[in-house]
Amino acid sequence: MGGAFPRPPSPAYRAAARRALRVTIAAGAGFYVLLYGFDLAVGATYALFGAIAMAGLSHLPGSGRQRATLLMCTVPVCWVLITLGTYLSVRTWSAVLGMLVVGFALAFMAVGGPRFAGAATGLQLMYILPSFPPYDPGSLGERLAGATFGLALLITAEMTLLPEPGAPSYRDRAARAVEAAARCADRLRSAPYTLPEDTLRTARALSNGLRSSQVPEAERPAGAGLRQRALAHTGLATRTLLGRLTVLPPPPGTAPHAGAGAGGGADADADGAAAAAGGTAGAAERAEGRGPDPLRAVAEAAREAAERLRGRAPDGRAHAALEQARQALAEGEDGSPAELRRNAALLEVADAALAMSTAADIAVRGRAADAPAPGRFWYARQRAPRLWWRRLSGHAGGRSVFFQNAVRISLALAAARLIAGIDTLPHGFWVLLATLTLTRTTVRETRTTERKALTGTLVGALVAATLLALVGTDIEVYAVALPPLMLVTFTLGPVKGVGWAQALFTVVVALVFAQLAPATWQLAEFRLLDVLAGSAIGAVFGLLAWPRGAHDELRRSVAVLLRIAAEIVVATTAQIAAGGRRVPVLTAPGHRSLQHALVLAESAYAQYQSEPQGRTPPPARRDWQAALIAGHHTLWGADRLLVPPEPVVVPPLGPDASESLIRTGDRVAAGMLLTSARMDPTGDTTETPAPLHAPTASATMAADPPGAPRAYYATVSWLASLTTDLARLAEETGTATATATDIRTDPGTGTGSAADAEAPAGERRA
Repeated sequence: MGGAFPRPPSPAYRAAARRALRVTIAAGAGFYVLLYGFDLAVGATYALFGAIAMAGLSHLPGSGRQRATLLMCTVPVCWVLITLGTYLSVRTWSAVLGMLVVGFALAFMAVGGPRFAGAATGLQLMYILPSFPPYDPGSLGERLAGATFGLALLITAEMTLLPEPGAPSYRDRAARAVEAAARCADRLRSAPYTLPEDTLRTARALSNGLRSSQVPEAERPAGAGLRQRALAHTGLATRTLLGRLTVLPPPPGTAPHAGAGAGGGADADADGAAAAAGGTAGAAERAEGRGPDPLRAVAEAAREAAERLRGRAPDGRAHAALEQARQALAEGEDGSPAELRRNAALLEVADAALAMSTAADIAVRGRAADAPAPGRFWYARQRAPRLWWRRLSGHAGGRSVFFQNAVRISLALAAARLIAGIDTLPHGFWVLLATLTLTRTTVRETRTTERKALTGTLVGALVAATLLALVGTDIEVYAVALPPLMLVTFTLGPVKGVGWAQALFTVVVALVFAQLAPATWQLAEFRLLDVLAGSAIGAVFGLLAWPRGAHDELRRSVAVLLRIAAEIVVATTAQIAAGGRRVPVLTAPGHRSLQHALVLAESAYAQYQSEPQGRTPPPARRDWQAALIAGHHTLWGADRLLVPPEPVVVPPLGPDASESLIRTGDRVAAGMLLTSARMDPTGDTTETPAPLHAPTASATMAADPPGAPRAYYATVSWLASLTTDLARLAEETGTATATATDIRTDPGTGTGSAADAEAPAGERRA
């Protein structure tokens, strides 16, 4: 019986249908009111294509209200672009130059985050539309009025028609994860000093919920502003805190339950828990020292940060108490190797909690937040223009995929405008529209897209030519058929793919132009020829400009990242072994270079994930995130070990400890360099299986020398995390499942926001 009823439409169709309804109503109402109500053909054209450009051919993320807010911000930009396009189009050379400059600027907007990237295509079309005949600067007023009317209708439709429920904000997600960290810290204060499996699962789920790939585009803190950077930093520090809590070793002398901890298993029985608690309480107290309870301070600071993220205003006493607990840990007495190892792990937990609390304060209060320590929070006292300059200058180079994409599309658009201007192609607007919408980041993807698009355009042209030949000049038929056809086009196109979209849109534009002026079946022929010309131009520049997309760039950027990280590992271990005077500088040596490499690697990784991998993906996929995590661990560890809160003289390690530490650091650095050589596509190193001496925890970490001080164990703990990252990278068994290592830090996706949040974000200092 159930098979007799039709299946309900999928969520993709429902979302596309809602979007199509808004576009159809806004574009259709603006077109019909201005064309048939006021006899303004130019204004009607701009009202129609303005709404289609900003909603039908663009992807604005977020709920209806969020899209409406973004559209309101773009209206003045649209005025500027229409004005520039109108005056520069009079001469071919000025139109081509303008297309080159404006096309690059609008495409490069993607560095500002998903909202900027989503609006870029629509804004490109708002500049392209007035760049073609009629070259009539006198109609500028009507053009601006028509575009404004269409955008106003679209804004109204986005706010009122079929509104979607808003997704949880990133602040809410972060607050829930911070509260989970507080619960974990409380649980670890008492026997059995491990986390049960259900708590581990919850922590992993909340931590993964802060990953950029798991957050809706409109909610990602990917912007260059102060609060956006601090919110991204909050998520990164929260994930780090959760990861370090899940692998925190128990106090010396305790007997954790088998299977508990990061691997998680069945909890022991209650009698065993009571016996462990009674027999090891004294040992735990000795291990934690006589100062404040660090885990209690972490839990209180986490709860305070969660309150702040939820809009309340705590007094900040928990943060101050955590700073005191951290200082007591750092100044504690030496003990057994197990006690020192536990102390080093607690210091990492406290550092992550302090970073999370400080970042949350900045994310909520902005420049009014308490002045943080220098280094990680370099952005806290800088104004928006300075922060944007750092973001833009950091990607202004041939190694940035954002820069590559902007160069590729701007050159293709300028060439298309030159050809359209020299050959005076009819409806040359369609040439640039095809170039803009069909050019992809790789040659393979461009070729596949254009093949489907040309097939769809051919089918649509045949349908349009038949319709124009049969109906002739009966405008009423076109007027009645246009709205339902637009509704079908913008519903099926996004779901069915580019072939369907081109076929249906070809018929739509034929019906539109048939109402603006008498049209024959040759209009469909012009449409097909223009799409063919535009796709050919896009294919040529896709072949000439970085044809493999982010594949080679990701390998190259990861290779550079690992080489710089290896240098920092060697330098850091040497300085720890030698001791000496240390002062509170902004960052450890080499920090800015590694940060810049991280930003480029993260942006390349984000684009790499969005590109198709071909018909037959390789049997094993490298875990690229492990390299990014290693970069973050290198940054945090070097700063924590070498940048004190106040000037201090550190004694050198003993001979045995120095030799052991330097040998361990050299082995980790050697593993980084070997992996880097295999990654770099410009070198002559062949792709081979992992070397037999790939770094592992057992092979790399030497035995603890007798009498080693706290600094030795803190450094070894840092090197152990880097060894784990390298082992994952060498396995070449990329997986989508979450592990305890996965939630230590967020490698980030999309725009490199994770790295942005922590330090100068690779954006070069002026």
